[in-house]
Amino acid sequence: MTTDTFENPSDTSGDHLRIEPSILYFGTPVALVSTLNHDGSPNLAPVSSVWALGMLLVVGLGATGQTARNLRERPELVVNLPSADLWEHVERLAPLTGRSPVPEGKPPGCRFEADKFGAAGLSPLGADLVGPPRVARCPLQLEARARHVRLDDSGDHVIVEAEVVRVHAAEDIVVPGTHHIDPARWNPLVYSFRHYFGLGAERGRSHRSQTPPREPVSPVRS
Repeated sequence: MTTDTFENPSDTSGDHLRIEPSILYFGTPVALVSTLNHDGSPNLAPVSSVWALGMLLVVGLGATGQTARNLRERPELVVNLPSADLWEHVERLAPLTGRSPVPEGKPPGCRFEADKFGAAGLSPLGADLVGPPRVARCPLQLEARARHVRLDDSGDHVIVEAEVVRVHAAEDIVVPGTHHIDPARWNPLVYSFRHYFGLGAERGRSHRSQTPPREPVSPVRS
């Protein structure tokens, strides 16, 4: 009897290095999540862990932050997606927290700020179906209601599952006469390994795309 042998190609690393990065932010859109504090004032927080499945959003948050606390008590939020040119406004929020005193575990230099909108140089805009405000300058604004808010296994993060109940899109990023976002004109702010980027030129289109082929155009939002 003979035994066939199989040489596992993963036995050698090739040109790859085995690394242990501190974060795994490969490149995800930045979101500004607005919630309501106990006194009815708005809180605004930058989030780099968010993805969508249909009309369900999954949002990852720090367990000790004000956003997580608010959603446990008042499960409404707006997920605002800024364009790439708003990166400096987003970065102004990065060292701020809506909790006082500043929770343990926050990065060095983190400080309390009650007026997050003012600190970021952004303006609130009323929502239709939820209490928290939208961010006026963000081209995409998703009103949502949290269905599940739970700790992850480490206890360091909160995982939020939220149902989107209304979508607002700036007119200049919508395909005229449709409900489709024009990907050639939408330039989201992308967070890649703690650096901010926009999108480059289109490389191709999925076979599932519902927008017609078109000549490449420059995004209207830099």
